[in-house]
Amino acid sequence: MRAPVYNSAIPKVILNMVNRPTRSAQPGILPLFFFLIAVVIASAIPAQAADWSVPEEQLARKIVAATGPGAAAVTVENHSSLGRRDQEIIQNGLRDALERLGLRFVQAEQASATVSISLSENAASYVWVAQIHQAAGEGTVVVVSAVRPEGSSAARDSMPLTLRRIPLWSQEDPILDVAVLEENAAPIHVAVLDPEKVSLYRMQSEKWQQEQALPIVHARPWPRDLRGRLIPSRDHLLDVFLPGVFCRSAATSPLTLTCRESDDPWPLTAGTQNGVASPVFPGAGSSASVPAVVPSASPPQMKAFFAPTRNFFTGALTPAIGKFTTAPKFYSAAPLPRDKYTLWLFAATDGQVHLIDGISDQTAKLGWGSDLTSVKTSCGAGWQVLATASANDAGDSVRAFEFPDRDPVAVSAAVEFSGPVTAIWTESRGDSAVAVSRNRETGTYEAFRLVLSCSQ
Repeated sequence: MRAPVYNSAIPKVILNMVNRPTRSAQPGILPLFFFLIAVVIASAIPAQAADWSVPEEQLARKIVAATGPGAAAVTVENHSSLGRRDQEIIQNGLRDALERLGLRFVQAEQASATVSISLSENAASYVWVAQIHQAAGEGTVVVVSAVRPEGSSAARDSMPLTLRRIPLWSQEDPILDVAVLEENAAPIHVAVLDPEKVSLYRMQSEKWQQEQALPIVHARPWPRDLRGRLIPSRDHLLDVFLPGVFCRSAATSPLTLTCRESDDPWPLTAGTQNGVASPVFPGAGSSASVPAVVPSASPPQMKAFFAPTRNFFTGALTPAIGKFTTAPKFYSAAPLPRDKYTLWLFAATDGQVHLIDGISDQTAKLGWGSDLTSVKTSCGAGWQVLATASANDAGDSVRAFEFPDRDPVAVSAAVEFSGPVTAIWTESRGDSAVAVSRNRETGTYEAFRLVLSCSQ
């Protein structure tokens, strides 16, 4: 499937192992999301061009001010463009600075505090974030910035793909999914799913006008961290999947929505409910008069059962992936078609990514969040995975990866969100995705289209 290999995988350096949650499956635990900012540069900056001692000392002092001297488990993850040499220098410098201030490095089970350090960056500087957890207290986040060496911005365009975030919709009520039903140069007809209704909007005189609001009937209260999905259909407008509930729209106007209790499995692959892309979905950059087509080498149709009272899939699959009729409980999944099989990635509830190819189930801790999906493009290897990163309260980010084998290679810079990403679904046409996040500053929910383009 993927012959091109652009750069080495972003390394993860561990001083002492610490388990890191993604989407919380334990009530009462407030996840602190790492501050990941959205520009990645090639790792060609010479180590001697930068003196990291000042930010190392600053971050170490802030950490020890929060933890006090004593035993701690510390991890360092590089989510920036820093190369392996610089990363090792910074890691060793932080270790020396923390030890001088009285911190002792131990395993997580022996530690009175755990410290997760993320090396990130923005357009102007490197940003280092430490997430601190202590047994008896709430989590703490401390941040320092480091000046970017001269000339480093010249490598900004070295990533082979560009991931763009295009606003689709925002509102105060929670957004579970958005489906673009019709578009010209931009969307002109959309459906927005929230916990109680599907709202249809049309662009008229350069303003969005609500056409209809179709209520969702459900007998039982929704679970916490509600999830839902809109699936366009060829012979009617939409199908709606919610935990324990399935709704279908009427085929003619005025539209109605019929809902019933259901344990029907949810589609995991792009495309309409009956497997044929809707003709109102033009491909990226194409004219609206040109019907969309299902991407070549499309993955087989796959469905999974969603737990009616929880926020994850049970793991039961239909059809099976080779000999695997079940996967671990998971939040999201992404297919990567190969020449003779499809590699499936599952963001499992155990915090790991499971890679199932029909013969084996391999696991990896990739430092990703709980939301991932895949898209088919004309760039690179042709299939990319869009995955959230472990994040903090300030925001979240999404980045594109390819898999030459079983190890991910970052092929785009990260795009930043102003709050946690709550869902990513591949759109029906298969070459883009919808991401939903909650803006921590305004409290509003925001939906974006994520589109990959080939960097020149």
